[in-house]
Amino acid sequence: MCTAPDAAVLRVFGLLGKRWTGVLIAALMGGPGHFTELRRAVPGISERMLSDRLTELANEGLVSRHVQEGPPLRVSYRLTAAGRELRPALQELTRWAEAHLEDAAGKCPAEFRD
Repeated sequence: MCTAPDAAVLRVFGLLGKRWTGVLIAALMGGPGHFTELRRAVPGISERMLSDRLTELANEGLVSRHVQEGPPLRVSYRLTAAGRELRPALQELTRWAEAHLEDAAGKCPAEFRD
């Protein structure tokens, strides 16, 4: 592993290091979610920020948007194959956090446990 922050490391942390992005991806690991479900799953996120992050993740090819004609019109979001491939990285980050960050132990969702 290269220890200097190369372009790939800078790019991934530029995207995934933004507030709410990792938590939103983690919320979608359990399966598709509608906008309101995702807002409840990510406490503290505003509607505007949720919309911005979902749009950004869709533009990066990590999330897909599916429109269900209504009425009422419903939009759901799900991880693409590329988004689902983040699972091992999120699992490792969770293990690290539980081992090294105070108050992180015991809060890991079941889907991220081995």
